[in-house]
Amino acid sequence: MTLLSKVGNYLIENTESLALKVVEEVLHRMELKIPEWEKEQAVAMYKKLMGFLGISLIEDRDGIPEELISWSKGNGERQAQTGEKISTIIVRYPTTRDVFSDLLTEISEEFELPKKETIFVIKKVNNILDISLNESVFAYERSTDQMMDQTKREMAELSAPVVPVKDHVAILPLIGEIDPYRAAYIMDKVVPKIAKLQINYLIADFSGILTLDDEVAHYLYQLENVFRLLGIQLIVTGMRPELAQAVVRSGIDMSSIPTFAYVKQALESLT
Repeated sequence: MTLLSKVGNYLIENTESLALKVVEEVLHRMELKIPEWEKEQAVAMYKKLMGFLGISLIEDRDGIPEELISWSKGNGERQAQTGEKISTIIVRYPTTRDVFSDLLTEISEEFELPKKETIFVIKKVNNILDISLNESVFAYERSTDQMMDQTKREMAELSAPVVPVKDHVAILPLIGEIDPYRAAYIMDKVVPKIAKLQINYLIADFSGILTLDDEVAHYLYQLENVFRLLGIQLIVTGMRPELAQAVVRSGIDMSSIPTFAYVKQALESLT
């Protein structure tokens, strides 16, 4: 049996004690306290890592245990869902790497493993830890992006409500900043809702809008065309000077759209 195989067998036979030693040493060096369930999870995963590392030394196998990948992804997702920073996880890896290196060096010396093979073992575990960290970061980013998209959708729904106010008339009060995402949301989601209301007039109130760029002005022009094809007259209210200037700068002719300073004036014009 080769020396590497002997080290591998030792790791396999002592997975639990070695995993516990790693976790406790990491917590000690970092002066870190974590919930007991988190500690148990870490020990369980490092048991898998130790066992896999042992087998890989015997069978010359590469890769990473699937359970460790799932655990790493779960760590990243949990950080995102609880609003924690990914740095909370990242900061533990250098210490974890050092603890593993020290432990494996100690074991290698006990088995009189040559320096070259000791370095090989340490590189192997470092590669596993690198993959684990990457999976945590990628999972964190995916979860964060998904939550941001969900928040955008919810904000878009809240900031573009359609309010029927009288027969055949509804108001679309716009609030906040209209970016390309919200403009597209209005076109794709709000317009179909308005079409179902069987109205003749839609008052789009811009008094709550903060900014308006050329791209969004183009969306509004498209919006007016869509409503005209649906037989709905678009009326604009609350257009502040800076918003009006943005529309003019865009080069789009919106002179065909009735405009009023206030919603009340627009409603009175329809009586």
